[in-house]
Amino acid sequence: MENLILLPADEARLRLEKVQKQLAGLCDAVIVTDNANTYYFTGRVFSGWAYIPAQGDPVWFVRRPVDLDGERVVYVRKPEEIASWLEANGMPLPGCIGMELDIISYAQATRLRKVFAGAEICDCTNAIRQARSVKTEMEIEMVRRSGVKHTEVYRRIPSLFSLGMTDFELEVAIENLSRLEGCLGQFRISGQSMEFFMGNVLAGENADEPSPYDFAMGGKGMDPSLPVGASGAEIHRGETVMVDVNGNYTGYMTDMTRVFAVDTVPELAHMAHQCSIDIHRMFQREAVPGAEAAALYEKALAMVRERGLEKYYMGHRQHAGFIGHGVGIEINEWPVIAPRSRQILEEGNVIALEPKFVIPKTGAVGVENTYVIRRDGAERLTDAPEEIISLTERGDTY
Repeated sequence: MENLILLPADEARLRLEKVQKQLAGLCDAVIVTDNANTYYFTGRVFSGWAYIPAQGDPVWFVRRPVDLDGERVVYVRKPEEIASWLEANGMPLPGCIGMELDIISYAQATRLRKVFAGAEICDCTNAIRQARSVKTEMEIEMVRRSGVKHTEVYRRIPSLFSLGMTDFELEVAIENLSRLEGCLGQFRISGQSMEFFMGNVLAGENADEPSPYDFAMGGKGMDPSLPVGASGAEIHRGETVMVDVNGNYTGYMTDMTRVFAVDTVPELAHMAHQCSIDIHRMFQREAVPGAEAAALYEKALAMVRERGLEKYYMGHRQHAGFIGHGVGIEINEWPVIAPRSRQILEEGNVIALEPKFVIPKTGAVGVENTYVIRRDGAERLTDAPEEIISLTERGDTY
């Protein structure tokens, strides 16, 4: 038998206490079943339910796999067994139970409501998101390790390219290299209408194709069933190639975008790309604990307006409404750097900043880096060069 909890005891306790602090005054307990959340608490994914009281130790109600052991691990076939076990073991049923109502289905919520009949129901989704948004040092180290691998893959991208290649062929070559370097392939995204494969390679005009998904950049995709990313078009001279591929090497991912090009691109593209880099330098200085996410967004927008680049910013035909987002177990965590965000940065937030531009007939430019918020500014965890990188003049690597 293998212990269900894969985290060091101190780390597991720290994560539990962070969530319980958020639950104070909200509910008596939460019932958790989402994969990302169970992974956060235990270091593994299992099928079942984690019962987390606002005070005291959790109980792990497991359906699968059948070879897990450890303190308070209880095997059940269905959620209806949870309440009877709690009562039989002297644990009072909660008067108010929190559920992941922004994640689980209506059918799941209805069934759990019957399990805790008579209890008030509240949504605990945001309480857990807030706790997860401030990473522990162990989590930051896992993100950092992903960043090292991620950077190594990007370093080798020019060696994968040859003239006449399509964007899809380059994307597949990058994905293959990523997997061989240890990428887990899983791009966890919270939200029912958010779909993605291993990443996004946008060449030329395809970067201006609107997407139904809430991503910074879209792309037509290879099929209407997944309308995002590479379209299968040949990469031409004078176009940019924006690469934004999976950085999940540890269960905690980095998010990084770099821009490549075949031969030269117009000066406007270079100007916009430099503006993106300058926004990053501003963010590194000013993204400190206590900074307002909305204020950082507005400072970035002011820099864009000063250079007359607003119509290309975060898209051209369709514009994204944010320039940064939390990242960790999932690619779209808190906080969000957006104009209406009410979030205040905290030490330990891990944020991917992606101020990007789409230049008609040229393609997308701009940089995305992953940072951890420290007292003296944002520490960069993705160290690949930021300039536009030639696919044809730098040899095998940059």
